[in-house]
Amino acid sequence: MEHFAAELMSELDNKISFTIPIFGGIPVPNSVLVTWIIMAVIMILTLVFVRNLQIVPKGPQVIVEALVGFINNFFEGILGHEGRKYFPYLGTVMIYIGFANLIGIFGLVSPTKDLNVTAALSIMSIILIESSGIREKGVKGWLKSFAQPMGLLVPINFLELFIRPLSLCMRLYGNVLGAFVVMELLKLCVPMVVPVPFSFYFDIFDGLIQAYVFVFLTALFMKEKME
Repeated sequence: MEHFAAELMSELDNKISFTIPIFGGIPVPNSVLVTWIIMAVIMILTLVFVRNLQIVPKGPQVIVEALVGFINNFFEGILGHEGRKYFPYLGTVMIYIGFANLIGIFGLVSPTKDLNVTAALSIMSIILIESSGIREKGVKGWLKSFAQPMGLLVPINFLELFIRPLSLCMRLYGNVLGAFVVMELLKLCVPMVVPVPFSFYFDIFDGLIQAYVFVFLTALFMKEKME
C-alpha cells in the first residue's frame, strides 16, 4: 500500500517536461506542454473542418455545425441573445476542458489534474463574470449590485469575488483528481477487465460532464451579474 501511495503521489506530481534555455532556463511543466498539444490539435481540426464549406452541409461540416449550434443554443438559453458576444470564449473553454479531461485516454497527463491550470481557468472566469456585469450596468451599477438585495449583505457579496473562483477551481480539480485516484485504485485491485467500463464513466462521461458544469456555472454567474 505504501508503494501504491508513493506511486500515486509520483503520478500527481506535475513534472517538468523540458527547460527553455533562455533567461537562465524557463521550466515547462507537463500540463503546459499538453495544453500546447491540445491547442495545436484544436487549431488543426478547425482548419481541416472549415475548408470548402458548403451551403448544404455534408460530412465533417455537419458535425461542426451541430457542435456550434449546440454551444450557441446552450449559452443562449442561459444568457439570452444579448450574451452572444461571450459565446466564443465560453465555447472555447468548454472544448478545451473537454479535450483536457479526455486526453488521459491517449496516455498523456490531463492538464486539469494540475491545480495551477484549474486556478487559471477559474480566475479567467471570474474576470469575465465581473467584466460582463460592468459592461452591462456600468461601474456605478456594478458597485450597487453588491448591496443587493439589501445593504447588510455587502460584505458577503464582496466575499463572492474570492469564493466563486475558489469554488470553480476546486470543483473541477477535485472531480478530475477523484476520478484519477478511483481509476488507479481499480487498476491496482482488479487490473483485468473491470477497469474498462469504469474508464468509460470516469475518463469520458465524467470528463465531459465536468467541462459542461464549469462553463454552465460561469454562464450562470454571468447572468446574475448582468441582470
